[in-house]
Amino acid sequence: MMSVKEYALDINVTVEAVIKKAQELGYDIKNADDMLDEDQIIDLDNTLTMNVNEEEEPEYIDEITEEKDYDLDAELEDKAEELASASHIRFDDTVKKQKLKKKSEVQKEDMHAKRKQMYKNKEKLTSNTSSSDDSIVLYKENMTVGDLANVLGVSGSELVAKLISLGLLLSLTQTIDFDTALIVASEYNKTLKKEETQDIINFENYEIIEDEANLVKRPPVITIMGHVDHGKTTLLDYIRNSHVVDGEAGGITQAIGAYQIDYNGEKLTFIDTPGHAAFTEMRARGASVTDIVIIIVSAEDGVMPQTKEAIDHALAANVPIVVAVNKIDRPNANPDKVMTEMAEINITPEEWGGEYPFVKISAKTGEGVDKLLETILAIAEVNELKANPNRYASGTVIESRIDKNLGGVATILIQNGTLRLGDPIVVGTTHGRVRTLKNDLGKDIIDAGPSTPVEITGLSDNPSAGDKFMAFESEKQARDIAEKRRIQAKEQTAKPKTLTLEELFANIQSGIKEINVVLKCDVRGSEEAVKNSLEKIEVEGVKVKVIRSGIGTITESDIILAQASNAIVIGFNVVPSNKTREVAKEYSVDMRLYTIIYKLVEDMEAAMKGMLDPEYEEVTTGSAEVRQLFKFSKVGTIAGSYVTSGVIKNGSNVRVIRDGVIIYDGKVSSVQRGKDSVKEVKNGFECGITIEGYNDIKEGDVFETYENVEVKRG
Repeated sequence: MMSVKEYALDINVTVEAVIKKAQELGYDIKNADDMLDEDQIIDLDNTLTMNVNEEEEPEYIDEITEEKDYDLDAELEDKAEELASASHIRFDDTVKKQKLKKKSEVQKEDMHAKRKQMYKNKEKLTSNTSSSDDSIVLYKENMTVGDLANVLGVSGSELVAKLISLGLLLSLTQTIDFDTALIVASEYNKTLKKEETQDIINFENYEIIEDEANLVKRPPVITIMGHVDHGKTTLLDYIRNSHVVDGEAGGITQAIGAYQIDYNGEKLTFIDTPGHAAFTEMRARGASVTDIVIIIVSAEDGVMPQTKEAIDHALAANVPIVVAVNKIDRPNANPDKVMTEMAEINITPEEWGGEYPFVKISAKTGEGVDKLLETILAIAEVNELKANPNRYASGTVIESRIDKNLGGVATILIQNGTLRLGDPIVVGTTHGRVRTLKNDLGKDIIDAGPSTPVEITGLSDNPSAGDKFMAFESEKQARDIAEKRRIQAKEQTAKPKTLTLEELFANIQSGIKEINVVLKCDVRGSEEAVKNSLEKIEVEGVKVKVIRSGIGTITESDIILAQASNAIVIGFNVVPSNKTREVAKEYSVDMRLYTIIYKLVEDMEAAMKGMLDPEYEEVTTGSAEVRQLFKFSKVGTIAGSYVTSGVIKNGSNVRVIRDGVIIYDGKVSSVQRGKDSVKEVKNGFECGITIEGYNDIKEGDVFETYENVEVKRG
């Protein structure tokens, strides 16, 4: 069903034209809000859209046919012009246009036929907001025995008798708790579930109860990650160009950031994310789109820093990992070295008794790629990936862009249900009707099922990567839900708040058994010591889990991972950049910096026991960059410095930072301007600085002064 207004918009004609044609067909249609049923829509399609003149044709139909005509006939037309020129015969543009027009008409008719068929099948889709499974009944808060009898479809007296047989004396008006109701429901071969408290406005959290009989096998969704230049793009290109349906690889533009291939009769979907940070950013927004992650590692270079980061992000996402050892065709390739290095970071190959499949490949020549795809299919088979195609679509935005002609264009991954041309849709806080629907080859289609990436237009605004979407029965419903989501988003302007150290105890009390930590340290020895100390902490059966550890300063990638995994970031003898601090603040990620291990462990234990001491926040008061050194036998080393921010005060606490790592923590011994000692030097001025008890200063070092301020607990 759709309104006259919606239908007119859908086929790009006036409301008046639709009303006039409907009345000619004998239908009682008088205004824009009157509803058209499916039979009426089909009749209108047969008469209105099949005979409309060229100016009245739907825009998306014109776009489809024009693109196809020029693509299909370009080569033949060029050859005809060449022959005509060689024979001194003038090429007849009129004939060419007639041929194109004829072909266009055929294609338009074909598209209309497909649209009619789509509307015929429309009612086969079920709502996303209700369950069609009769074996499932919902338990509502304060449910009485009489209420339970109604949902079970039995008489009150029968249910009371059943309760007596179970040793329970309850009247029809008495409330029944969930556990008891669960037992009773099982006696009637019913599954009892608690009624969902969230409404459809927050559809990302809405639980769709599926009947197993409605679920069908769906293609796996794969993401490839790894270190830069290890061959991710080459592998994606090889797979796409070698395994696209019907040999259409030559015409692929690959502009939508995702594609689907056919391999041995099975479909596989590949998502092309810019990197592990983007992968985790989407996960942080609740978008779990990937079923399998391929970690690609060069057989020449081995495990690199970004390799480790990609692994950490994949492990945190809790998805199966396949390691593709690439560039085995190179003379310096050493796959065994890669396997050894991966085993050292607990990614042990299956052939060595581990749980991770390793496949040796050459993305350039294609060697081993078939085995890689077979491995993916085997993992997908084990995981029994299923979805229900017979309901309105839901899924995730992969990427989006603004087109000057089409407006907002979004690449989306359908994760459940079927999306059809013309479906009303809500994406994030925007809405619209699907006006064009293109597959990864750029071809116009009328519908797409689970695990299919498509490009759509018709949205009122441009969505963000990671936004969830859902299709609905009517445009009015979609518009209302989008508006409520916009209001809700304004009220929740801040990013979702993650776990803080102060909140640990409350979370433990509510049932959390693992505390996630992202750890960064100055050197490898510190990393191992701090990690071991943290993982040995156990309070009331709760353990600390270090989901990522490494050396060097805290990065934005660490913050994003922490936000996605509800983790605390701990830095030991490292200082994050100002930009990283801002990102942590934006994502509400709790970041703690320490220079003493026992203090770190004490804080964690105290937090887990609900006895955390007052918090002191380190407030940076100034920073200065060392530009020249002056050494004196009596005074020591005077660092000629430039104050880059704040104020450098004599006697302040100070850190000496080199390449983002704290190498000394002490006090400012003196501050000089020229030959005179001064109390402080402000931003933008030069000065001489000495550090109490420390002379091993180098040009390029950074002095960061700070003070500890007690923070009131909220």
